[in-house]
Amino acid sequence: MSTDIFLLSIETSTTNCSVSISKNGRTITTKEDNNAKYSHAESLHVFIEELLDNNSLSLQQLSGIIISKGPGSYTGLRIGVSTAKGLCYVLNIPLIAVNTLHSLAHRITTKSNCYIIPMLDARRMEVYTAVYDNDHNTIEETKALVLDKMSYYTLLNTKNCVFIGNGVAKFKEVCNHPNASFKTQEFPSAIELNAIGFAKFKNKEFEDVAYFEPFYLKDFIAIKSKK
Repeated sequence: MSTDIFLLSIETSTTNCSVSISKNGRTITTKEDNNAKYSHAESLHVFIEELLDNNSLSLQQLSGIIISKGPGSYTGLRIGVSTAKGLCYVLNIPLIAVNTLHSLAHRITTKSNCYIIPMLDARRMEVYTAVYDNDHNTIEETKALVLDKMSYYTLLNTKNCVFIGNGVAKFKEVCNHPNASFKTQEFPSAIELNAIGFAKFKNKEFEDVAYFEPFYLKDFIAIKSKK
Protein backbone atom coordinates (compact mmCIF):
# COMPACT_ATOMS: atom_id res chain seq x y z
CA MET A 1 0.00 0.00 0.00
CA SER A 2 1.10 3.55 -0.69
CA THR A 3 2.39 5.51 2.28
CA ASP A 4 1.85 8.84 0.58
CA ILE A 5 -0.12 11.38 2.60
CA PHE A 6 -2.61 13.43 0.58
CA LEU A 7 -4.11 16.39 2.40
CA LEU A 8 -6.81 18.77 1.19
CA SER A 9 -6.42 22.42 2.25
CA ILE A 10 -9.29 24.91 2.36
CA GLU A 11 -8.90 28.69 2.71
CA THR A 12 -12.07 30.84 2.79
CA SER A 13 -11.33 33.49 5.42
CA THR A 14 -11.31 36.39 2.94
CA THR A 15 -12.60 37.03 -0.58
CA ASN A 16 -10.09 34.46 -1.85
CA CYS A 17 -11.73 31.04 -2.21
CA SER A 18 -8.69 28.79 -2.31
CA VAL A 19 -8.32 24.99 -2.37
CA SER A 20 -5.13 22.97 -2.61
CA ILE A 21 -3.96 19.37 -2.41
CA SER A 22 -0.57 18.35 -1.09
CA LYS A 23 1.37 15.12 -1.23
CA ASN A 24 3.61 14.55 1.78
CA GLY A 25 3.51 18.26 2.55
CA ARG A 26 4.31 19.50 -0.96
CA THR A 27 1.71 21.31 -3.03
CA ILE A 28 0.69 19.39 -6.14
CA THR A 29 -2.32 21.43 -7.27
CA THR A 30 -4.24 24.58 -6.36
CA LYS A 31 -7.33 26.40 -7.55
CA GLU A 32 -8.50 29.76 -6.26
CA ASP A 33 -10.71 32.70 -7.12
CA ASN A 34 -10.34 36.05 -5.40
CA ASN A 35 -13.84 37.39 -5.98
CA ALA A 36 -15.01 40.49 -4.14
CA LYS A 37 -18.54 39.06 -4.15
CA TYR A 38 -17.42 36.03 -2.11
CA SER A 39 -17.84 33.04 -4.44
CA HIS A 40 -17.24 30.48 -1.71
CA ALA A 41 -20.72 28.95 -1.53
CA GLU A 42 -20.81 28.44 -5.29
CA SER A 43 -17.16 27.56 -5.91
CA LEU A 44 -15.77 25.59 -2.99
CA HIS A 45 -17.22 22.16 -3.73
CA VAL A 46 -16.64 22.63 -7.46
CA PHE A 47 -12.97 23.43 -6.85
CA ILE A 48 -12.54 20.36 -4.65
CA GLU A 49 -14.09 18.06 -7.25
CA GLU A 50 -12.02 19.57 -10.06
CA LEU A 51 -8.72 19.19 -8.22
CA LEU A 52 -9.44 15.58 -7.32
CA ASP A 53 -10.57 14.68 -10.85
CA ASN A 54 -7.67 16.48 -12.55
CA ASN A 55 -5.17 14.60 -10.39
CA SER A 56 -6.88 11.20 -10.55
CA LEU A 57 -7.58 11.22 -6.84
CA SER A 58 -10.65 10.27 -4.86
CA LEU A 59 -11.94 11.60 -1.55
CA GLN A 60 -11.13 8.20 -0.04
CA GLN A 61 -7.42 8.77 -0.75
CA LEU A 62 -7.31 11.85 1.48
CA SER A 63 -5.59 11.35 4.84
CA GLY A 64 -6.90 14.57 6.37
CA ILE A 65 -8.22 18.05 5.74
CA ILE A 66 -6.52 21.32 6.64
CA ILE A 67 -8.72 24.34 7.32
CA SER A 68 -7.81 27.99 7.73
CA LYS A 69 -9.57 28.62 11.03
CA GLY A 70 -9.58 32.43 11.14
CA PRO A 71 -9.80 35.19 12.04
CA GLY A 72 -11.50 36.61 8.98
CA SER A 73 -14.88 36.84 7.30
CA TYR A 74 -17.64 35.31 9.39
CA THR A 75 -19.50 33.94 6.38
CA GLY A 76 -16.37 32.75 4.60
CA LEU A 77 -15.04 30.93 7.66
CA ARG A 78 -18.41 29.32 8.33
CA ILE A 79 -18.62 27.94 4.79
CA GLY A 80 -15.06 26.61 4.80
CA VAL A 81 -15.25 25.04 8.24
CA SER A 82 -18.66 23.47 7.59
CA THR A 83 -17.33 21.86 4.41
CA ALA A 84 -14.16 20.60 6.09
CA LYS A 85 -16.03 19.17 9.07
CA GLY A 86 -18.58 17.46 6.84
CA LEU A 87 -15.91 15.76 4.76
CA CYS A 88 -13.90 14.73 7.82
CA TYR A 89 -16.98 13.21 9.40
CA VAL A 90 -18.05 11.26 6.31
CA LEU A 91 -14.53 10.08 5.47
CA ASN A 92 -13.52 9.51 9.11
CA ILE A 93 -10.28 11.46 8.68
CA PRO A 94 -8.67 14.09 10.93
CA LEU A 95 -9.25 17.83 10.81
CA ILE A 96 -6.19 20.10 11.09
CA ALA A 97 -6.70 23.81 11.83
CA VAL A 98 -4.21 26.59 11.04
CA ASN A 99 -4.40 30.19 12.21
CA THR A 100 -5.12 32.33 9.15
CA LEU A 101 -2.67 35.08 10.12
CA HIS A 102 0.06 32.52 10.67
CA SER A 103 -0.41 31.06 7.20
CA LEU A 104 -0.56 34.56 5.67
CA ALA A 105 2.77 35.40 7.32
CA HIS A 106 4.30 32.41 5.52
CA ARG A 107 3.81 34.23 2.22
CA ILE A 108 6.86 36.24 3.29
CA THR A 109 10.04 34.19 3.08
CA THR A 110 13.17 36.10 3.97
CA LYS A 111 16.41 35.64 5.87
CA SER A 112 16.43 39.30 6.83
CA ASN A 113 15.98 40.00 10.52
CA CYS A 114 12.56 41.61 10.43
CA TYR A 115 9.05 41.42 11.81
CA ILE A 116 6.26 40.05 9.63
CA ILE A 117 2.90 41.60 10.50
CA PRO A 118 -0.17 40.22 8.71
CA MET A 119 -3.32 42.35 8.73
CA LEU A 120 -6.81 41.27 7.70
CA ASP A 121 -9.50 43.86 7.15
CA ALA A 122 -12.15 44.14 9.86
CA ARG A 123 -14.27 47.33 10.06
CA ARG A 124 -13.32 50.96 9.56
CA MET A 125 -9.74 51.34 10.85
CA GLU A 126 -9.75 47.96 12.60
CA VAL A 127 -7.77 44.90 11.54
CA TYR A 128 -7.06 41.39 12.77
CA THR A 129 -3.33 41.16 13.25
CA ALA A 130 -0.39 39.40 14.88
CA VAL A 131 3.41 39.67 14.82
CA TYR A 132 5.92 37.03 13.69
CA ASP A 133 9.68 37.00 13.28
CA ASN A 134 11.31 36.11 9.97
CA ASP A 135 11.23 32.42 10.98
CA HIS A 136 7.45 32.73 11.50
CA ASN A 137 7.66 32.31 15.26
CA THR A 138 4.93 34.17 17.13
CA ILE A 139 6.05 37.44 18.74
CA GLU A 140 2.59 38.86 19.46
CA GLU A 141 -0.59 36.79 19.51
CA THR A 142 -3.62 37.36 17.29
CA LYS A 143 -5.78 40.33 18.23
CA ALA A 144 -8.17 42.94 16.86
CA LEU A 145 -6.53 46.35 16.63
CA VAL A 146 -7.80 49.81 15.77
CA LEU A 147 -5.00 51.38 13.75
CA ASP A 148 -3.52 54.83 14.19
CA LYS A 149 -0.19 56.43 13.29
CA MET A 150 1.41 55.13 16.51
CA SER A 151 0.50 51.47 15.91
CA TYR A 152 3.60 49.25 16.05
CA TYR A 153 5.76 52.32 16.58
CA THR A 154 8.01 50.52 19.08
CA LEU A 155 8.59 47.57 16.76
CA LEU A 156 9.23 49.87 13.81
CA ASN A 157 11.93 51.65 15.80
CA THR A 158 13.58 48.28 16.45
CA LYS A 159 13.83 46.73 12.98
CA ASN A 160 12.22 46.53 9.57
CA CYS A 161 8.56 45.48 9.54
CA VAL A 162 6.77 43.91 6.59
CA PHE A 163 3.00 44.44 6.69
CA ILE A 164 1.00 42.01 4.57
CA GLY A 165 -2.67 41.45 3.84
CA ASN A 166 -5.86 43.13 2.73
CA GLY A 167 -5.94 45.29 5.86
CA VAL A 168 -2.55 46.86 5.19
CA ALA A 169 -3.87 49.62 2.92
CA LYS A 170 -5.50 51.23 5.97
CA PHE A 171 -2.22 51.35 7.84
CA LYS A 172 -0.27 52.59 4.84
CA GLU A 173 -2.43 55.72 4.87
CA VAL A 174 -1.31 56.69 8.39
CA CYS A 175 2.18 55.16 8.69
CA ASN A 176 5.20 56.82 7.06
CA HIS A 177 7.92 55.14 9.13
CA PRO A 178 11.03 54.37 7.05
CA ASN A 179 11.24 50.83 8.47
CA ALA A 180 7.79 49.91 7.19
CA SER A 181 7.10 48.11 3.92
CA PHE A 182 3.62 47.24 2.70
CA LYS A 183 2.24 44.33 0.69
CA THR A 184 -1.39 45.33 0.24
CA GLN A 185 -2.47 42.89 -2.47
CA GLU A 186 -1.67 39.63 -0.67
CA PHE A 187 -4.45 37.32 0.52
CA PRO A 188 -4.38 34.08 2.52
CA SER A 189 -4.05 31.07 0.23
CA ALA A 190 -4.46 27.33 0.71
CA ILE A 191 -0.91 26.90 -0.61
CA GLU A 192 0.66 28.04 2.67
CA LEU A 193 -1.62 25.70 4.62
CA ASN A 194 -0.05 22.61 3.06
CA ALA A 195 3.35 22.53 4.74
CA ILE A 196 2.06 23.90 8.06
CA GLY A 197 -0.80 21.41 8.11
CA PHE A 198 1.41 18.48 7.17
CA ALA A 199 3.68 19.19 10.15
CA LYS A 200 0.62 19.24 12.41
CA PHE A 201 -0.63 16.03 10.81
CA LYS A 202 2.64 14.25 11.60
CA ASN A 203 2.40 15.49 15.20
CA LYS A 204 -1.25 14.35 15.39
CA GLU A 205 -2.41 17.88 16.24
CA PHE A 206 -6.02 17.19 15.32
CA GLU A 207 -9.26 19.00 16.12
CA ASP A 208 -12.43 17.52 17.56
CA VAL A 209 -14.59 17.43 14.43
CA ALA A 210 -17.85 17.50 16.37
CA TYR A 211 -17.03 20.59 18.44
CA PHE A 212 -14.58 22.59 16.35
CA GLU A 213 -15.64 26.17 15.56
CA PRO A 214 -13.93 28.88 13.50
CA PHE A 215 -11.76 31.41 15.30
CA TYR A 216 -13.99 34.43 14.72
CA LEU A 217 -12.06 36.53 17.30
CA LYS A 218 -15.04 38.88 17.55
CA ASP A 219 -18.75 38.20 17.80
CA PHE A 220 -20.63 38.46 14.54
CA ILE A 221 -22.76 41.58 14.32
CA ALA A 222 -25.56 41.56 11.77
CA ILE A 223 -26.24 44.93 10.20
CA LYS A 224 -29.92 45.62 9.61
CA SER A 225 -30.78 47.00 6.23
CA LYS A 226 -32.43 50.38 6.10
CA LYS A 227 -35.99 50.39 4.82
